[in-house]
Amino acid sequence: MVSIPLPEVLRPKKLSQFVGQENLVGKNGIISRLLSNQIINAYFPSLIFWGPPGSGKTTLAKIIANTLKREFFEFSAVSVSIKDIQKVMTVGNLFPPVILIDEIHRFNKAQQDKLLPFVERGDITLIGATTENPSFEVIGPLLSRTRVLILNQLTQKELRKIIKRAEKHLKVKLDKKAQEFLIESSNGDARVLLNVLEIAHNLNTKYKILNTKHIEQALQRRQLTFDKQGEEFYNVISAFIKSMRASDVDAALYYLARMVEAGQDPLYIARRMVVFASEDVASPTALVVANAVFQACNTIGYPECQENLAAGTVYLATAKKDRSAYEAYMRALEDVKRFGNLPIPLQIRNPVTKLMEEIGYGKGYEKYDKTSYLPEKLRGKKYFRN
Repeated sequence: MVSIPLPEVLRPKKLSQFVGQENLVGKNGIISRLLSNQIINAYFPSLIFWGPPGSGKTTLAKIIANTLKREFFEFSAVSVSIKDIQKVMTVGNLFPPVILIDEIHRFNKAQQDKLLPFVERGDITLIGATTENPSFEVIGPLLSRTRVLILNQLTQKELRKIIKRAEKHLKVKLDKKAQEFLIESSNGDARVLLNVLEIAHNLNTKYKILNTKHIEQALQRRQLTFDKQGEEFYNVISAFIKSMRASDVDAALYYLARMVEAGQDPLYIARRMVVFASEDVASPTALVVANAVFQACNTIGYPECQENLAAGTVYLATAKKDRSAYEAYMRALEDVKRFGNLPIPLQIRNPVTKLMEEIGYGKGYEKYDKTSYLPEKLRGKKYFRN
């Protein structure tokens, strides 16, 4: 007898059973409205579901196919080729199949291009599922032929509802602390939550009530969403930098801990701190501190260097902020790009030959002259404002 995983057993078959994403499946949600409108069921628009793991992307795609009474095919962009997908496409079918491509952001541009004519003609109803921002990972022509729908991380209330269903199916209960621990550890991912609960139950079948210890046995590691090539990577490092800039030391330490726990390269974090020290901090000592953190991380590595990163973060976050040097340089750079290589005043050119001296190189130069040394077109301009 084949054992079916708990997430599959409890997967909702219709919209009324779906948990979460009220903005999409609620009474006025776009999916509810599309599915209730029988006139357009012959043509159902292609969609891209963008949301975190375990938020219901695959389940929603299956519900759409079931409701429309269409053939449903599920593929993963990691392991499938376009030829495999083409085998299930039927040209000119009045009721085209619903084709789910999980992790569609893994398809390269050429692969996505090959999907275009099938989507454009309506030969398939494409549902792409992705955890990454489609505007970065999906080509423009495919985006223009689909509707992007955003799925949110499941709330604690919604996860409790899923736990209740699982408890009923497994004929087991979680005590209050175990339930809260499981919810926190799953990081909004319903699939992880159900898998961990099922493992905990299988390891402790003699218990009718599971406690935190039972959940800890089943849970190898809390789920942290942090794809080093994905949007969340940029979101967390951005939050880290902006927290230091705002002198919010607690937030900065929190985002640092998120990166460290997810396995981010410590040298990457330290490099960003070196840049921050020059851009945002008033004291030149900040650059010395940031460089020292980088060298320490390079020498020591994990796990100890997380302490160096923490010390540097506290220093940079609490230091007085000043972007005047950075902003002055950017204003100067803007003029360089705008005007190109403007002639350098003869007065400050170096007369390395007799001819240069004769034509005025270095003439009238005094070490502590107060005259502007900018090119004539920019003379008197002020970039640095303190």
